[in-house]
Amino acid sequence: MRRALPEDAAEVLRLRQVMIDSLVRADGSGGGPGGGSGGGSVDWHAESLPTLHRRLSEPDGDFAAFVVERPERPGSLAALVAGTVEYRIGRAGNPHGTVGHVFSVATDPDARRRGYARACMDALLAWFRARGAVQVHLTASADAAPLYASLGFRPKPDPLMELLL
Repeated sequence: MRRALPEDAAEVLRLRQVMIDSLVRADGSGGGPGGGSGGGSVDWHAESLPTLHRRLSEPDGDFAAFVVERPERPGSLAALVAGTVEYRIGRAGNPHGTVGHVFSVATDPDARRRGYARACMDALLAWFRARGAVQVHLTASADAAPLYASLGFRPKPDPLMELLL
């Protein structure tokens, strides 16, 4: 397990698509978070790649991704966890307003149940702590919820709403 590098950008996007495709299959909808219209659509990858490459080049930025390499396939990744540190106006329990947000966790289907996602999550949580985050948010699929619960995450009522601009 290691922090993702700029040269990992294409593989990071591939694993993000693995996550999106699994969400589309799980809920039966035509699109997942950030997935555009239809599972498997990769039209957005080429446009996203330069931005991701740049963000992976910022070691002190507010974005980090942690990955597990496939030793049998050089240049290929088996697992990904990505997140950001965000500022929210402070409040009781978090006066500095530093919040971690996990938004992309994926493991190739043939590499699951080996502890890769847990190792990446442990690294991301340590990264959040080092940046002063005192709370971390994520959205969990039913399949992933036991992993997150074992790390100490608890379900919360979700009043999330969305507006697409």
